[in-house]
Amino acid sequence: QVQLVESGGGLVQAGGSLRLSCAASGSIFRVNAMCWYRQAPGKERDLVATITNSGTTNYADSVKGRFTISRDNAKNTVYLQMASLKPEDTAVYYCNANVYRFRTSAVTTPYWGQGTQVTVSS
Repeated sequence: QVQLVESGGGLVQAGGSLRLSCAASGSIFRVNAMCWYRQAPGKERDLVATITNSGTTNYADSVKGRFTISRDNAKNTVYLQMASLKPEDTAVYYCNANVYRFRTSAVTTPYWGQGTQVTVSS
């Protein structure tokens, strides 16, 4: 089994900052790409940021320059540092990890965190 445990969500005023964390644990040989998604009420779940196992990052246009994704491979943990937060950033944020379960695995299996609420007040 693989578990992703998130933390760091909460309520913040516009212009403030939050740092989200998501740690993968369980039967893992290697974690490949890790991502953050978000879903606002009544909206589709959208990709926010992604990071490869070598550290290459990509961001949605709406968060470029404000959010930073990073990872600690020794801890199988991904972070999302969010700055200059806007009310439109309000959403449930989900982490995703693509995991090689075994040394012999040829493909990854995706796992999702439970989601953490981020609310930005105006």
